[in-house]
Amino acid sequence: MPAGELRHTESSSEVEGEAWVWAQIKAEARRDAEAEPALASYLYSTILSHSSLKRSLSFHLGNKLCSSTLLSTLLYDLFLNTFSSDPSLLAAAVADLRAARERDPACVSFSHCLLNYKGFLACQAHRVAHKLWIQSRRPLALALHSRIADVFAVDIHPAATIGKGVLFDHATGVVVGETAVIGNNVSILHHVTLGGTGRAGGDRHPKIGDGVLIGASATILGNVKIGDGAKIGAGSVVLIDVPPRTTAVGNPARLVGGKERPSQLEDVPGESMDHTSFMSEWSDYII
Repeated sequence: MPAGELRHTESSSEVEGEAWVWAQIKAEARRDAEAEPALASYLYSTILSHSSLKRSLSFHLGNKLCSSTLLSTLLYDLFLNTFSSDPSLLAAAVADLRAARERDPACVSFSHCLLNYKGFLACQAHRVAHKLWIQSRRPLALALHSRIADVFAVDIHPAATIGKGVLFDHATGVVVGETAVIGNNVSILHHVTLGGTGRAGGDRHPKIGDGVLIGASATILGNVKIGDGAKIGAGSVVLIDVPPRTTAVGNPARLVGGKERPSQLEDVPGESMDHTSFMSEWSDYII
């Protein structure tokens, strides 16, 4: 199965996981409504009035992405029908919620992520746009893509494929090209570009393996492969393949430890979120 391609079946463990996360979200919403009455109506309309996570998420996305000519009711039906027809999309959303809660210390609750994390919301809307794209409903996919970019400042082409357990942390300014592939359990910071090198057509965008961490403002260009468990330092410019479980930093990027014998990572960067442990090997610069 190619990286980023989601299964179209739903296991019993995924169903149980979704039910548990939804129960947590509702409990958190009730707690927050009691603690902050000013939010009670908002929390009721977005979470507590809904019977399932897919209905809550569809309602919230519809209201976030609607415009004067693209009505929230139309978008709600579109999201709900798509999530209902392909359970793997909702399983991926649950994995993304867990990723944010576990990896981001600023994420105080599942409901906080569901309501307020634009990286999470942009990713779930993209999954629907991608489904439309592969169904050859491309004008609608592109219209949804445009609204996602306008509202969330996240530009992911609807043809790009994204795995599950993905964290777009902060997410502002993220750009993902048409033929890009992002694997499972990947963490990507703000202002990251997965782009092409120019006017070349065809398969021209990066392939990001499982468990990769990409730091803020990193740029990866061309049909290059970032191996499983690799780490791309903030601000790096990557133009060639990066081997699995290695760290690439700088402009142009180079491997920590050298090209011949690069240092091997023991953890999974996309999950550990360790951005700076390579510094002692990479540079003797001390502030």
